[in-house]
Amino acid sequence: MRILAVGDVCGAPGLEFLEKRLRALRRSLALDFVVVNGENSNVVGMQPRHGDRMFSAGADVITLGNHTWAYRDIYQYLEENSRVIRPANFAPQCPGAGCAVVDTPKGRVCVVNLLGRYGLDGNAAHPFACIDRVLDELCGQADVFVVDFHAEATSEKRALGYYLDGRVSAVWGTHTHVQTSDAQVLPNGTGYITDLGMTGAQHSVLGIEIEQSIGKFLGDAPERYRPGKGECKLEGAVFEIDENSGRCLSAEGIRIL
Repeated sequence: MRILAVGDVCGAPGLEFLEKRLRALRRSLALDFVVVNGENSNVVGMQPRHGDRMFSAGADVITLGNHTWAYRDIYQYLEENSRVIRPANFAPQCPGAGCAVVDTPKGRVCVVNLLGRYGLDGNAAHPFACIDRVLDELCGQADVFVVDFHAEATSEKRALGYYLDGRVSAVWGTHTHVQTSDAQVLPNGTGYITDLGMTGAQHSVLGIEIEQSIGKFLGDAPERYRPGKGECKLEGAVFEIDENSGRCLSAEGIRIL
């Protein structure tokens, strides 16, 4: 089974580039399953129309992150769409679910979304304890388990990767928007990359207009983020997984310009 994980889609430029490229990528890379992080598809947060566009572009599951609750209309969308998931370690009374189990021709895939606590939402439950509960509850319900860990700290991401090594098929990081060079298969058979990168303007600061981002660091008054302009890129990673054993056979970062 070949799974593509797509890094954070950033604003209209990233969404439009995903729509242009993802269908062709599914064919050229012989992909069986695609997970897209969409929590920045409206620059900050996602609205239902953005989710619909990502599914139409070829996503099988959409994951979110710390900006999940930026728009109120996402609440009902999460309740009505089981393939759009928010971090599982949000409080249980929050709308939606933190994982999705999807049937594919090559077996059942369970996607779990988690939020890191270092530098992000201090109200989120402990992600390590949360994934233990999720795996216990869903044991035997899927052939392949993959985890999108939306987190700030590279140390927290790598620690979770090793914590889950041999227990899930793949762990990838999102949120920091800069692709890391450590795509690999960990010693016990889990595919891993610290951060997928992003899908959006190549010449930007994490998908945001360069001048605006520089101004923020110079002390300009806060204003709504504006997405970068110009040529775009799609970043992510492809994991080849033996669906019979659940072990990852290879992990490779990709960048499409």
